[in-house]
Amino acid sequence: MSLHNLTPAKGSVKKVKRIARGQGSGYGGTSTRGHKGAKSRSGYKTKIGFEGGQMPLQRRVPKFGFKNINRVEYKAVNLASLEMLASEKGITEFTIDTFMDNGLTSSNDLVKVLGRGDLKSKITVSAHGFSKAAITAIEAQGGVCTKI
Repeated sequence: MSLHNLTPAKGSVKKVKRIARGQGSGYGGTSTRGHKGAKSRSGYKTKIGFEGGQMPLQRRVPKFGFKNINRVEYKAVNLASLEMLASEKGITEFTIDTFMDNGLTSSNDLVKVLGRGDLKSKITVSAHGFSKAAITAIEAQGGVCTKI
């Protein structure tokens, strides 16, 4: 083996197209960009949703309805779940931490107690909201509803 017959390993060297280096390179002139149009210009960047001048889908589809940006989303917890926890685990005081520990809500959820289900235990509940049915059911058993 001599210096004159050394070659790189097969597949390790790729031929790079050097565009815009004159007509003799084969990639001169328009430099592989074609003639005219936005794509041939410098600084061209595709816009999201641009369909070549055709009316974009986002603008073709009819719009309807109203989305209230000030809407407050609550995580609903029913009385049936509270009764189940009270009977199985003996919990009498429900706070946001109790809801999180038992997998009913996540850390940033606002909690609203709803009146679905029967309540047989005397419980104390602290939550961000209550339905009228939930308040009457909890207070009928001698429990306390505290709005945070």
